[in-house]
Amino acid sequence: MNIHGADYAIEPTTMPAIPVAQSDKLFPVHRVYCVGRNYAAHAVEMGHDPNKEPPFFFQKNPDNLNTSGEFPYPPASSDVHYEIEMVVALKSGGKDIPADKALDCVFGYGVGLDMTRRDLQAVAKDLGRPWEVGKAFEASAPCTPLVPASAIGHPAQGAIWLDLNGQRKQTGDLNQMIWKVSEMISYLSGLFTLMPGDIILSGTPSGVGAVQRGDILTGHIDSVGDIEVRVV
Repeated sequence: MNIHGADYAIEPTTMPAIPVAQSDKLFPVHRVYCVGRNYAAHAVEMGHDPNKEPPFFFQKNPDNLNTSGEFPYPPASSDVHYEIEMVVALKSGGKDIPADKALDCVFGYGVGLDMTRRDLQAVAKDLGRPWEVGKAFEASAPCTPLVPASAIGHPAQGAIWLDLNGQRKQTGDLNQMIWKVSEMISYLSGLFTLMPGDIILSGTPSGVGAVQRGDILTGHIDSVGDIEVRVV
């Protein structure tokens, strides 16, 4: 537990945080939950039947979030993929939250990328192992500042797309999510005690693909904003 004035054995690291748009405030990050295969076309693209199994969750690390505008190509991989996603930031939490109350927990939204070492993820899948080596590496979650829900409401439909070097690669609509934001929050709260500062990456449309150093990724979500990231 982080107690002010505590005599730590080593110097604690800085708390991960995301800027809040049009503000000098920061949003402190507790955990990062990612929902897998939450757009039917992407589930098919990855070789799965979206009607056979519900979406599932894995985690990235809080300090994987990255608002620098640069994505450093990671080591130990030669097949790194982009996935554009809507970021959901929680201001409150709890256990067993009813779906009709879940949006009350949301602070705001952002545009994010779930960068994935696809080759390492594939090996983990084949061996039945966790996905962390493919998903939870440094700077693997580029994102924008958060836009408060008090300013934009709770986007449930609208375009979501990503361009690679000016060419459209991913395109979809938020209304294509299999599980909606309120349902994700409710389901997660049955597995974990959700906390203020928790982040949910809400899934990606089809069209994912590989990046190389020097590439420029630009993405957009209606009502939420735009992201631009250079692969370095």
